[in-house]
Amino acid sequence: MGEALRSIEVLHTKMNVSYISLSGHVEVEKYRYLYFVITSIVYSLIICSNCTIVGLIVVHKKLHEPMYIFIAALLINSLLFSTNIFPKLMIDFLSNEQIISYQACLFQCFTFYSLSCSEFLLLAAMSYDRYVSICKPLQYPTIMTGKKISMFLVLAWLLPACQIAVHVVKYSNFKLCSFTLKVIFCNNTINNLFCEISRPLMMYGLVVMFNVAICPMFFILFTYVKILIITCQSCGEVRRKAAQTCLPHLLVLINYSCLFTYDMVIVRVEADLPKTACFILTLQIITYNPLFNPIIYGLKMKEINEHIKNIFLSK
Repeated sequence: MGEALRSIEVLHTKMNVSYISLSGHVEVEKYRYLYFVITSIVYSLIICSNCTIVGLIVVHKKLHEPMYIFIAALLINSLLFSTNIFPKLMIDFLSNEQIISYQACLFQCFTFYSLSCSEFLLLAAMSYDRYVSICKPLQYPTIMTGKKISMFLVLAWLLPACQIAVHVVKYSNFKLCSFTLKVIFCNNTINNLFCEISRPLMMYGLVVMFNVAICPMFFILFTYVKILIITCQSCGEVRRKAAQTCLPHLLVLINYSCLFTYDMVIVRVEADLPKTACFILTLQIITYNPLFNPIIYGLKMKEINEHIKNIFLSK
């Protein structure tokens, strides 16, 4: 460990670049090849499963509906999210030193939270689509137009990116008093590196989190309460349709909200949790949704499920 820190100091002196040590790995020297193989398999499964569902939606015109377009966008978001984490993680498992440049750490942190918040906004767009489809079926074609769908998608990716970029630009000018993070990738623990924290910037961070995470979550809950009220007053066919299309979205929302909440409080609990527990929980954050989203939608969405069955039966 001492040699690793000395080598970081040398790099910092010679290249005028700050390198951050990622010390959240558990016995990486002993299990590096096992970690690498498992991570490679998981990342390959994420790519294959997400690309399969997205490919089906692109190829089959019957799936060119708002609901499936939002599902494709959500899975593309998962692919980008995983690509931001897994390649660097696999490199670290095979490296003697788990380090990252400060600039790359900022970019990874920006991408992680930008795409995480985009997931909430995409789920909010999907809940609005389901609300209009079930509660206002006759007006659905005129409300959910191609222009409105495009606007939702652009806002879902652009709004979090612009707001979080302000944070990253400010962070790049902060003085570092520490060069070690007790994690396996760059997240909100980056605050522990700075000599002092700007209170206005912390307040701005809370506003951003409210805008692009908490507010969309409340909107989703509001729309599903409205859907529940309508379906309870409707016939069995409407209830069946609501359950078939809304249940996967709720499962994804619940899963992601729990994992996102853990990540938000990791700075406060990391001192109280064993290192192994933090390592396992962090792996769940980056693995669970990208891996299980396509499975949830593939099994629960009837149209997608039928096309997947046709692929395997045709072989």
